[in-house]
Amino acid sequence: MRKAETIAALLQEARNALRDADIELSALDARLLLQAASALTHEQVIAEPNMVLPADKISRFKSFIDRRLQHEPVTRVLGVREFYGRLFQVSPAVLDPRADTETIIELTLQRMGQEPMRILDLGTGSGAIAITLLAERPNWSGIAADLSSDALEIAKANSTALGVTSRLAFHNGTWFDGISEKFDLIVSNPPYIPHSDIFVLSLEVQNFDPHLALNGGGDGLEAYRAIAAGSAKYLNSKGLVILEIGAGQGADVTQIFINQGFELTEQKSDLGGHVRALAFKLTHL
Repeated sequence: MRKAETIAALLQEARNALRDADIELSALDARLLLQAASALTHEQVIAEPNMVLPADKISRFKSFIDRRLQHEPVTRVLGVREFYGRLFQVSPAVLDPRADTETIIELTLQRMGQEPMRILDLGTGSGAIAITLLAERPNWSGIAADLSSDALEIAKANSTALGVTSRLAFHNGTWFDGISEKFDLIVSNPPYIPHSDIFVLSLEVQNFDPHLALNGGGDGLEAYRAIAAGSAKYLNSKGLVILEIGAGQGADVTQIFINQGFELTEQKSDLGGHVRALAFKLTHL
């Protein structure tokens, strides 16, 4: 057998290739992709470096590495992403859920308590926010809305896999179009990247995240204007709007909501220290 067919040799070859392509986490990415291709655990990979893999698994691993060399994120190669302790299916139609977005979950669970609620998730994508909230609060229900029908198919699959289908409906439309009820919570991680900035983002983002979920218009704030303008009509008297924002957008987004009759009640920073989630309530009814 050729040396390159052992786990240790395959990993070394892959790490070198990824490092030469300026992939920052080359060792971690190589190991994760090998585990997925071979169906081995981390412990098995560590314990048996001289194991010789079958040809089909070697071929699969190398195809994974080839994709990563094109800067396709590991999560997209594997088709799954962990978010708030759960695995979500992802596809080219949806934004890859980030750890930053967990800030919305944390703020919502802190602010909204345990009582039954109806929620509306605008621009749901993979469904990560709505599904996580319903999984954490078994007496909550709601609607997940998105302009992309392909994204909604992924969200529906995730809803089924994570056991919240009976409490989550799906709506294909732009923001509030076609929505007819009021909610205790409106939540969203809307597009907030200024259009011109998309093309200076990492290749992993600009080439593999859907631009529909990234492009926030000329100044990155178009979605917030739409949500602020429509939320009052669809919010119950004590309801909240909780949003993810981009780094440095807090003051601008807050002013947009103040102009529509809201006040900022709380904000929460991500692990990097950036204000990432804002909560608003109506100042008048």
